[in-house]
Amino acid sequence: MISIGGTVELHGHRGARGLRPENTLPGFAHAAELGVDVIELDVGLSADGAVVLGHDQVLSPANLADTAPAWPDDPAFPYVGKPVRELTLAQLKTVDAGVRQRDDAFARTQRPLPGTPIPTLAEACALLAPTRVGLAVELKTDPGWTDEEVELFTAAVAGVLAAAGMTDRSRLLAFDWRVLVEAHRNHPGLRRTALIERKTLVPGTRWLAGLPPDDPVAAAAAIGATALSPEHAITTPGLVEDAHALDLPVAVWTVNTPEDMTRFIKYGADAIVTDYPDLMPLARTRQPT
Repeated sequence: MISIGGTVELHGHRGARGLRPENTLPGFAHAAELGVDVIELDVGLSADGAVVLGHDQVLSPANLADTAPAWPDDPAFPYVGKPVRELTLAQLKTVDAGVRQRDDAFARTQRPLPGTPIPTLAEACALLAPTRVGLAVELKTDPGWTDEEVELFTAAVAGVLAAAGMTDRSRLLAFDWRVLVEAHRNHPGLRRTALIERKTLVPGTRWLAGLPPDDPVAAAAAIGATALSPEHAITTPGLVEDAHALDLPVAVWTVNTPEDMTRFIKYGADAIVTDYPDLMPLARTRQPT
């Protein structure tokens, strides 16, 4: 658990995206082996109500590849490029999540694991339950979702975590702060992290549950957030100080160099979210004794 003024937590972003395929069980296992305190992961809801892992609301060709249809002559096949909410768990389970498909920095540092399926949140919980690692579960919604859809999705995620006995070790994350409002109201046992980035803080934003973006720290506290997670580009010493003044720990994302890790630790950040959790020890050894 993040505690202001205590040891800086290490959060593995999407598991350890720079080292293993993102949002996969092998990626989580590797992150746990590296000693992360928390694994950050993303979830969506399938057409038949399963909470499944994946960063995008539409299956992304950047990190996913079709293999075969779930059943012969499935008219929905191929599945990559289609919304998660329009596909069943059986269809999603045919997709290979183990090889980076885009030629980018992650493809050059990530070990491919072909044949790795998209996992469910329940499977991730079963893997991590025997460990000490916490979960930071980001619900992938947007302002286009109805309030009823947000309520249903939040309840589904909370139900999986409760069934796995992981509520006390988990927190919900969201850019769409209606998720946090809903969790505060109906699932108070789960901690709630308010995500912010430049595009969600523009005038007239619909991301912040109806609140204005001029003071996001105060707004996060007002909707019942228990932590703040800002994009690294907008994280300043003043932002960290303002959050701490309202008893909100700060988890900065996504920080991928030891130099930047060191800088945000000096700012007073309570947690560092990184694609490369193997680099965090380098940042920690650079701190003054």
